[in-house]
Amino acid sequence: MKIKKGFVLRQVCGENVIVGEGLDAINFGKLLALNETAAWLWSQAQQMGDFTAEALTEKLCEEYDVTLDEARNDVAGIITQWQDVNVIEQA
Repeated sequence: MKIKKGFVLRQVCGENVIVGEGLDAINFGKLLALNETAAWLWSQAQQMGDFTAEALTEKLCEEYDVTLDEARNDVAGIITQWQDVNVIEQA
């Protein structure tokens, strides 16, 4: 998977949000608020370029004190959110 071109993480009024830039902003037409962990995962996915749920899970376990199962559930949940609002695509 990878983040679609034109979507970025921004701080808006103290909140982490994904917004569309350029033409994507017109088609997206909304903000997706992310908690601190989800914003961190977005940044990791962005740095990786092509990413997998397993790679993000490993990163989450390295950075935070969570079990593998908790990390898998959290990553699966955020990826589902990203897919629902169409900000990621298959690489």
